[in-house]
Amino acid sequence: MNNTLVSLDYVVFAIYFVIVASYGIWIYNKKKKGTTDTKDFFLAEGSLTWWAIGASLIASNISAEQFIGMSGEGFFVGVAVAAYEWIAALALIIIAIWFIPVYLKNKIYTMPQFLTRRYNETVAMIMAIFWLFLYIFVNLTSILYLGAVAINGLAGGDYLQQIMLGLGIFSLIITLGGMKVIGYTDVIQVAVLIIGGLAATYMALTIVSEKFGLGSSALAGFNQLMKDAPEHFHMILEKPGPNTSNIDVQKYVVLPGIAMYFAGQWIVNLNYWGCNQYITQRALGADLNTARSGILFAALLKLMMPVIVMLPGIAAYVLYKNGHLPQLANGSKDGAYSAILSFLPAGLKGLSVAALTAAIVASLAGKLNSISTIYTLDIHKKYFDKLADEKKQVWIGRITVLAAMIVALAFSWTDVLGIGAEGGFTFIQKYTGFISPGVFAMFILGMFWKRTTGAAAIAGVITGFVLSVFFNNYAPAIFGNETWLYTAYTYYKMEGGVKVFYTEIPFLINMGWSFFFTMAIMIAISLAGPKINPKAFDLDPSMFKLKPATLALVLTILILLTALYVKFW
Repeated sequence: MNNTLVSLDYVVFAIYFVIVASYGIWIYNKKKKGTTDTKDFFLAEGSLTWWAIGASLIASNISAEQFIGMSGEGFFVGVAVAAYEWIAALALIIIAIWFIPVYLKNKIYTMPQFLTRRYNETVAMIMAIFWLFLYIFVNLTSILYLGAVAINGLAGGDYLQQIMLGLGIFSLIITLGGMKVIGYTDVIQVAVLIIGGLAATYMALTIVSEKFGLGSSALAGFNQLMKDAPEHFHMILEKPGPNTSNIDVQKYVVLPGIAMYFAGQWIVNLNYWGCNQYITQRALGADLNTARSGILFAALLKLMMPVIVMLPGIAAYVLYKNGHLPQLANGSKDGAYSAILSFLPAGLKGLSVAALTAAIVASLAGKLNSISTIYTLDIHKKYFDKLADEKKQVWIGRITVLAAMIVALAFSWTDVLGIGAEGGFTFIQKYTGFISPGVFAMFILGMFWKRTTGAAAIAGVITGFVLSVFFNNYAPAIFGNETWLYTAYTYYKMEGGVKVFYTEIPFLINMGWSFFFTMAIMIAISLAGPKINPKAFDLDPSMFKLKPATLALVLTILILLTALYVKFW
């Protein structure tokens, strides 16, 4: 086992870097031959093909939180964490059929613009600020920190800050070229991500096979995982009882069994894929058929992502349990992915680092572009410089990109926010979940219920946030651990050699109840208003009709998804 990179690894990585950077520069120079306006810079309007949209969605979504965070949860919990990926495929079908037609018909380019059109400027301003804080202080920071931790672990040195800085600079190079550069370089990024990720998974399974004396067979390695850790291959975790172990209680708090499918799992995915500037921006510049095809292509790719980002974590668990990864003893689960990659031979390790870097940089670039789009079009243009021409807006966007990266680096440099202690994947899901219930309630009612009012929207976003914080931090202390709404679970973690006890409601359950009560309040407020809000969208049933080829793709995804759940239930 070798934790350091060798010359061949650096050569492989350098080839990846040169290809991506050169292609990005070529796309940028080609683009400059035409006019550069705001829609071109922020949306690449009309220039992304369906496969570029689908690849860009996956490249932007799969990042350090998946490679490191989800692999860590695979190490800790097992295949149950794949629910985030597989339910995402179903959510993408819903987005493609029902959400995207509404956005495109009403010429929506940003999520705050949707809120302005449907509600009012106040709602849009509140949410624009919310999104900027979320993207910078939760998403950018966690992607930078987790990515640097993983690559530093592979390099076998103490280069955390230097790697963070390198990731930041690489993402800036791509982002400053605009959405078209991001979109088309993402095609290369996702190819590297999938090839490198699959190669790492294949080698991980082969290593398991070899360590158990089964020869060099990936299939034998997978079968050994199922034999040695059968508890890691169940999608639905059992609800803890009086005799449940401490570790199993911790698992259930993260992934609360069948209950999460009636609560937060849907809110997480539908909000992320359908009401999120960072994601929807890829499809907002295309026509309906292209956007739908790209989104469904992403849904198909989503089904295979757990093989790349979760299975290596289970392999790491089995190897660790049998004494082959001693470096994980008393360590963070977020070290599982880099630990498993340490077994890889020269060259392949470099390819895996390239895959990981591709995922991180693509996500950083996409997030930075979304930050600059929201700030420039929904805050700066509206409130600070209403007369700014298109060229100036593009430069404001670039300055915003640079400022956001500097802030993210400052907060990631020494892990000020405690991302490592929380666990990367849980950190992002938990804190994003504070605003998800209110945001999703605003969007779903705004799209499909003509009576929803602006006052209800403001009440909804505030109520959703307050309830999320209340359920997460205060409800057990006030109402007790067992109520008809929820069950709060007590567990402990060893911190500095001392047992520290925690009592909490699973955050996916928190999100479900926050969403339910937010919806109830918004409906009650809207019922006091006019039967049809003057700002309601006109929905034409023909918008939601599918072409035969599109319907066939939807059915294919549903059949594959059903098969996966039948196998691992």
